[in-house]
Amino acid sequence: MLHLSSKRPDGGLQAPSAQFPLPGWPLFRLGFRPFYLGAAAFALFAVPYWIAGLLGWVALPSTMPPLLWHAHEMLYGFAVAVIVGFLLTAGKAWTGLATPRGATLAVMAGLWLAARLSAVGAPYAVYALLDVALLPWVALVLIRVLLKAGNRRNLPLGAILLLLATANLSFHAAVLGWLNIDPLRALHAGLAFVVMIECVIAGRVIPAFTMSALPGRQLKVPVWMERGTLAVTAISLAAWVLLPANPATATAFALAALLHAARLWHWQPWRTRARPILWVLHAAYAWLPVGFGLLAWAQVDGVTASAGIHALAVGATAGLIVGMVTRTARGHSGRPLNVSRLEVAAYLLVAGAAIARVLLPLVAPAHTADWLVVAAAAWATAFALYLWVFTPWLLSSRLDGKDG
Repeated sequence: MLHLSSKRPDGGLQAPSAQFPLPGWPLFRLGFRPFYLGAAAFALFAVPYWIAGLLGWVALPSTMPPLLWHAHEMLYGFAVAVIVGFLLTAGKAWTGLATPRGATLAVMAGLWLAARLSAVGAPYAVYALLDVALLPWVALVLIRVLLKAGNRRNLPLGAILLLLATANLSFHAAVLGWLNIDPLRALHAGLAFVVMIECVIAGRVIPAFTMSALPGRQLKVPVWMERGTLAVTAISLAAWVLLPANPATATAFALAALLHAARLWHWQPWRTRARPILWVLHAAYAWLPVGFGLLAWAQVDGVTASAGIHALAVGATAGLIVGMVTRTARGHSGRPLNVSRLEVAAYLLVAGAAIARVLLPLVAPAHTADWLVVAAAAWATAFALYLWVFTPWLLSSRLDGKDG
């Protein structure tokens, strides 16, 4: 029997007690807990550290060129941690089968943390070995539970994880001189796979969440548009990674931008304006057509590719992440899906960081250094707010007394 939640002296809710104690430390009961916590803490540290290094205030890691450290760690340190936490949690929800918990989950999280720490102090080969180990492990875990449950619909996500792991291995091999490619090209491939994961997941959850909150609304995107959007996105990203800049790739990116804008229009984002937990996802998704449009422009030397890359990485990826790590952490900790003012502030700060990093340097390039500082400050504050709100929840049992 569960006891009703009661108020703490500070006004918060106490977790109800269960008849039988739940096993293990709450932090390692489900994948989202350690990986969301780690990703947010890393985000709070890594971006201000990077900007401080660019401004000459601190020394950046010497294990590899600083630009490669920043690009790699924001992709495989920050974004991948959230993806791993999300998929280990969603895998259980999709199949009803257990995903790693307890000691196994602790080892996974420890492996991720060891790689982040080794990047700034260990010999490069040690860092590379630690860094490449996690993703294949998670991919095989996910594929195993999906196959066991007969859930073939989500198997492509396991395949994309393996491709993401391959891109990471290629990056390290290139830095070590074992593979004759530009390491940045491998990172572009990694970003492309992350974007494809976002396109697949967003296409499922954003309209579903929106229809759930707006009863009676049917948000159906034509099948041809859904398939065409994913196909054109994959083709344009592959051409970007594999080919030199060319007008054909620019055309493919422009078409991808139009298709994503049309997809978002079918989801009726304007109807979510009173629900921050919804509009944050729609607003973040809007950065996909912006990013693809900027990459199209970069293919014909209109802007630097960095603008499009950061539109996808900060605007879309980080925006979707801050929306999902609040929503899913609330749901899986037994809390209502009504965000606080601090969470809304975090949403706005991440959006502001994207604007300062991507759009303001295009408008006023002479102040680019200032915009970078503004973006880093907004970003760090956003994830500090997330940690302030969610750390106690991620370290404690569910409010409803259930496992997870």
